[in-house]
Amino acid sequence: MKKRFLSILIATMMSGGILYPITSFAEESTEETVVSDEELANEEAETVTQQEEDNRVIPEGITIEGISVGGMTVSEADAVVADYFSKYDDVSFTLSANDQTISATGADLCIGAKNSDVTAKAATYGTYGNFAERFKANKDLEEGRGKDFALSIGVDKEGLIYFLNQASSQVNDEASDDYLTRENGEFVFHEGTSGVVVQIEESASIIEDYIENEWDGNVATISLATEIKEPRGSKEELAEITDLLGSFDTDYSSSSAARKNNVANGVGFINGTILYPGDEFSVLNTITPFTAENGYMLAGSYENGTTVETYGGGICQVSTTLYGACREAELDIVTRSCHSMIVTYVPPSQDAAIAESGGKDFQIRNNKNYPIYIEGYCDGNKAYFSIYGKEEDDAGHSVEYETEITGVNIQNTTWVADPNVPLGKMTTTVSGHTGYTARLWKIVYENGEEVSRDVYNNSKYNPSNRTVTVGIASEDPNLSYAMLQAISTQDATTIANAIATYAPGVSNSTPFVIKPKYSVTNPTTDSQTNSTTETTTQTDSTTEDTTTDTTVDTTVAPETTVETPVTDNSEI
Repeated sequence: MKKRFLSILIATMMSGGILYPITSFAEESTEETVVSDEELANEEAETVTQQEEDNRVIPEGITIEGISVGGMTVSEADAVVADYFSKYDDVSFTLSANDQTISATGADLCIGAKNSDVTAKAATYGTYGNFAERFKANKDLEEGRGKDFALSIGVDKEGLIYFLNQASSQVNDEASDDYLTRENGEFVFHEGTSGVVVQIEESASIIEDYIENEWDGNVATISLATEIKEPRGSKEELAEITDLLGSFDTDYSSSSAARKNNVANGVGFINGTILYPGDEFSVLNTITPFTAENGYMLAGSYENGTTVETYGGGICQVSTTLYGACREAELDIVTRSCHSMIVTYVPPSQDAAIAESGGKDFQIRNNKNYPIYIEGYCDGNKAYFSIYGKEEDDAGHSVEYETEITGVNIQNTTWVADPNVPLGKMTTTVSGHTGYTARLWKIVYENGEEVSRDVYNNSKYNPSNRTVTVGIASEDPNLSYAMLQAISTQDATTIANAIATYAPGVSNSTPFVIKPKYSVTNPTTDSQTNSTTETTTQTDSTTEDTTTDTTVDTTVAPETTVETPVTDNSEI
């Protein structure tokens, strides 16, 4: 309150043209109530919004670097300052590093006013400083003695760092880590090479210092800071990779040629990956983008609950196969998402979806004390992943994974009358999917004895409705009408009875009632659901892979025919 009173009192005296000795105010204030000029300025600044500041008008008589800005708003004066420095936009700079150069301009280096608040100070001239300074400033302006603000040159550090991050790849010589290849069942060591890379933050500071303190405004060459990067790994360290920690394969023999190509292409991107202890690996970052240029073809995938043709269709079988190998090797799972709808190449809760547009990823971490090597390959019928490293568990240690179906949501059927098809003939035009909820159990054995059984993930797969057309074409219009009436009920029993009555000789393979492939298994007690070792995404509105490969895992009872096969029996 005392500070506010003091501000009002000073403003009143200034407006009345009254000047009192400064000492009179010092005598009226105790040590506790003395208010610094900086505090007063901060208090005023806090009451001004950014928009108000931009629209604040600069007093007449003010110039910036000799350019009159009196009567302008702050934003208008900012444009004047930007125009003043635009003369440096086209000045050429050569940035040297690693015996190579980057060509840049003043605009690339974001050259501008170091004192970027100069226009705001111009607009508030006469309102900051002590009482005597404020009084003098206003008096000078009133009597025509203007004020000129000097500009000091500098750079926008954030913009400069962004430029260097983009441009440094021109001169960086990235290190190549020591690596292995697997040839004829044996590992072959390959020595890496050191590299030289630009140090972005340090280089930005070098440029900033040069522009502010040495530059004469002309063409210039600046040496950037670099650092030698040594390759990771050694022959001795990689020689520890000797044991098979886990492997998994999935069948894609019934897939189309395009889908087979996509699976093999994705596996190829991952094959040969080496992860050191603590390293994380992203499948999405490794196998994208899904483009023709990156080796992918159009094939079936899930998108918003339907199936569409997209580049990379089938790629989720790659991440799913790797997921199986990682489970067997007991690697850390950082991120895993189930599909929006059920897939057939693995049982529920054993899949791992990938979606570039929605950011669905499968990520792992090497939680071992030694490097691991990921081998992947395809033979035209199956996709394989094997994970090699140094076995650290006792010989009697083993793990198994068991799927539990916790819920079944049978899809609805829409029955559609087709006047161009013989009476009672049924054709499935949209296959549909049964929805499921499931969980995966991890079971650990030591010397053949079960020592733990924990929930490994939980998954939810949405149903999608099927569509079945029923022919109503008949020489007898009464039969056509009767069949149409039965179809209009959308009741499977009514339609079945109508077909049996009015078209008894018709042959149909489409079932009236869907029998799910999986049924609910016996629920496990709550006391056993005590840990989850990964993140599972339950909702899905992104592009994902799907197939209807005919191969079914033999650990789960095969499903009774649910739908009439589509033209291409291998994929949707």
